[in-house]
Amino acid sequence: MKTLKSIGYTLIALTLSTLSLSTLSLLTMISESRADDPAASFARQLYESYDDYREPALNGRRFKHHDVVPLIEKLGENPKVQLIREGESTEGRDIFRLMMGTGDTQVLLWSQMHGNEPTATMALFDVFHFLTADDRFNDIRNEILSSITIHAVPMLNPDGAERYQRRTAFGIDMNRDALQLQAPESRLLKRLRDETDADFGFNLHDQSIRYSVGETPKSTIIAFLAPTYDEERSINPVRERSMQLIAQLDLMLQEFIPGHVATYSDEFEPRAFGDNIQKWGTSTILIESGGLRGDPEKQYIRKMNYLLLLESFRSIARQEYTGYTVEQYETIPPNRFRLHSTIFRNLTVPFKEHEFRLDLGINRMEINTNGATGFFKRGTVSEIGDMSTFNGFEEFDATGLRLDSGSVYPNVFATEKELDGLDVIDLMRSGYTAVRLEEPPEGQYTNFALNIVNSTACQPAGFKIGRSANLVLWRGDEVAYVVINGFVVDLSTDAIAAGADDVLVSVGNALIYR
Repeated sequence: MKTLKSIGYTLIALTLSTLSLSTLSLLTMISESRADDPAASFARQLYESYDDYREPALNGRRFKHHDVVPLIEKLGENPKVQLIREGESTEGRDIFRLMMGTGDTQVLLWSQMHGNEPTATMALFDVFHFLTADDRFNDIRNEILSSITIHAVPMLNPDGAERYQRRTAFGIDMNRDALQLQAPESRLLKRLRDETDADFGFNLHDQSIRYSVGETPKSTIIAFLAPTYDEERSINPVRERSMQLIAQLDLMLQEFIPGHVATYSDEFEPRAFGDNIQKWGTSTILIESGGLRGDPEKQYIRKMNYLLLLESFRSIARQEYTGYTVEQYETIPPNRFRLHSTIFRNLTVPFKEHEFRLDLGINRMEINTNGATGFFKRGTVSEIGDMSTFNGFEEFDATGLRLDSGSVYPNVFATEKELDGLDVIDLMRSGYTAVRLEEPPEGQYTNFALNIVNSTACQPAGFKIGRSANLVLWRGDEVAYVVINGFVVDLSTDAIAAGADDVLVSVGNALIYR
């Protein structure tokens, strides 16, 4: 067995890796373009030329205010762009508006109302690079910018972005502050809506990656909503325009992410900005960026935002959206909160004198580190029992496999260096998911492939909901899989033949228990 040194992979390294096979399969499907659709033809050109306009300084989700201010200021130097400092956040960070165009139709966009929802912020810079360029797309640019005026506020909640959290520095959910306007950021957005008297508004968010499209196993990559403005979910001309435009955008996106578009719940929320901006007369389009396996930093989803925003501008300029219907909007499947990181199906689980056949779900959540510039993942058991109405980003048929808790290797090691000589695969095959160190390194997680426990602590055992997912799946007397902090390692012969390093690539990070 191969001796492993410095085994384990940090989650940061994983998130910067290339797209997974499932994503590559999706991209293969993308090549089957619908040439008979004029809108798809323009979108295809945007898709294929995207790298010419992509902002290269933003490659991950956890950028801060100080990262985007120079990019905003650079755009403001372009004579086609008007840069306006609109105000300050609770903690005094500048909030800017970027303006382009001379048309009578006013379009207002705002991103990162929630500080940990940054996908559309990245896309806005890409959009402005496209609109300020001088090349073969000039005719469509001139058409857009002579017909509409764009008002964009990237990073409306910079204090939240600094902490990579949803709420403002004071703890207010800005999207529940449209009536009281307690936060300065909320007051700023309301003032902009009123001053521009925007005809269209784009409320740009991220949603949980655990949403699927209807009852399908496909993750929701983009969710739309034409927010309602009353309890009855009435449809007036303002909301109808939102629905028509979304229907067009859905048709366009099916070329690139077929079956991965849904609608967000239209339950009326009287405190929400989207519902109220719709009520105040602005046709509002909520865009929620969801999840795609193999795209942890949402760079492909960012590209979809770029496409749909530019397609929206073109449609509004030409009033193409009027050719679409409310009925088309209503055929888009709804969001369903049904995805788990991993599901094992048909496990055998012994309990006292009983033996159960059931499914087990695992979810991994991000924990901020280094001032929210990085993160590690903590994996826990999310569900036990009948999971036939759920799907997983990864699924395993565990028929014939017996579930047990992982064990801690009994030897106590004095230093981390002693771990370098361990045969980690052999330990896993013996049912171990952790090793002991007299003095574990500082921090909550480790780059080593197994959990690290100090000389007196315990690794959480069992498989109750909410408990750390450190598990062993036995096939007779042999271990088929181990689960380290929610990450699955396949110990089958075929997997091992690929090499131990390849087997362990799935261990994003293990944990340290004291």
